[in-house]
Amino acid sequence: MEPAPTSRLRRWAVRLPLGLAGLVVLYYAVGMVAAHKIDDDLAFSAGHPAPEHSRAVAIAARLIFREVDIHQWVANDPVFKPSAFLDNMPAFQQGLLAGLSRFAATLSAIEGQDPELDRAAGLLKYPGTVWKFDPRTSWAPTASAEKQYRAAARNLDIFNERLSAREARYDRSAESLRTLLIHAIADLGVAADALDSHLVEDRSIFLDFDADTLFYTTKGRLYAHALITRELGADFAELLAKRNLDDLWSTLLLSLNRAASLDPPVVLSGAGDAPLLPSHLTAQGYHLLQARAKMAAIAARLG
Repeated sequence: MEPAPTSRLRRWAVRLPLGLAGLVVLYYAVGMVAAHKIDDDLAFSAGHPAPEHSRAVAIAARLIFREVDIHQWVANDPVFKPSAFLDNMPAFQQGLLAGLSRFAATLSAIEGQDPELDRAAGLLKYPGTVWKFDPRTSWAPTASAEKQYRAAARNLDIFNERLSAREARYDRSAESLRTLLIHAIADLGVAADALDSHLVEDRSIFLDFDADTLFYTTKGRLYAHALITRELGADFAELLAKRNLDDLWSTLLLSLNRAASLDPPVVLSGAGDAPLLPSHLTAQGYHLLQARAKMAAIAARLG
């Protein structure tokens, strides 16, 4: 006997919403997995820049292009994109950009307000959470974070091109390197203070929902400094050899790499002496301070 039309309609009225809900859940779940990418490859390079170029500037530009165009910038994604619900990846990306922003601003000041460096430094200060619309300020279309960061990377590349054409200068003096290190030390100090402030709040390990965000923000910052510092070593190789700082610089890179490569399956914020549930924030802070101390020792020798 055929079911009554009203009975079939009732079944469809139940199945259709459930099916649509399942598709939505699948869309977000699969999309989040596909979008998630925390790229902490310490071997990442800018290829083979020209001898006149700054390798540190080149790696900064390549990192920006990588995060914006290859991995896709997700910190500003709207809610209809699965990546909007990611947590650790946007934290890592924004931490990385914070480290690059400090480097660009410092270099701009050293080089006497070079127009390309000045533009790059300004653009890298743009909030990473701004999409094509920012209702906090206006409903009119606005520049997205990706657009600003991409422009900053192009400015950095143009600066290197102008170095080749001898239309710009790159100060490779001891004072220049010392200034870059001092500002990097200050930036790492900001990260260390954030870790310390979080740890002294004495939260329950099972209720600390901010630990992973802070961990990956700090990881991104450390990763940026690790790669920038590696390339500064190439830019200032002659100076470091002359001052007998090669070995100390190598230990600095090792410390930064250790700090940037920490990658626990789950970020825990237990007590520092906990036998079973460790504090990954404490471990990260330890390696960060080790690197910062070595950086300070080199800066002192350069002074």
